[in-house]
Amino acid sequence: MKHYDNGFIGNRVLRLNVGSLLNSGAGAMRVTTFDIPAVRVAEDVDLGYVRGELRLSRTKEGILAQGELHIGVESECYRCLTPIERDLVVEIEELYSSNGAGVSEFSVGDDGILDLAPLLRAEAIIVDGQRALCRPDCKGLCPECGVNLNEVENHSHDDLIDPRLAKPRQLLDKSNPT
Repeated sequence: MKHYDNGFIGNRVLRLNVGSLLNSGAGAMRVTTFDIPAVRVAEDVDLGYVRGELRLSRTKEGILAQGELHIGVESECYRCLTPIERDLVVEIEELYSSNGAGVSEFSVGDDGILDLAPLLRAEAIIVDGQRALCRPDCKGLCPECGVNLNEVENHSHDDLIDPRLAKPRQLLDKSNPT
């Protein structure tokens, strides 16, 4: 995933204060809308954006986070290695336990803060692991020289031969006249 050298914001924007929701009874709900520009979710994951709505519902175990978030990820075409920007959809449905209930690996801190960054990091790594193409007819890289075959026409290695194999090639050409 791409690391934005500048222009990203810290992951503090992914920390939600759910203290009032925790003090409400089971069934209380709040919808949070995200429209965050480039954000560093973790040291190894930067996202181009986070957009969408997340419904936070109070349960007797904690806070249930549900929603669909769009995240911007820059990766590379798996055939030609050209950088591509992708809009990936992350389906969120996670229970954040409260009071150390241990129901989930995610929990709400004693200060009433729910941190989405670890969940978004894990989800981004999973969805970015899928192979992506820069375009459906990507030709990839030449296995001989590594040139991007999408950028050249009539790429050929007929005239190129390893100097160590020049003599055997001449013998082969003499024995097989065309």
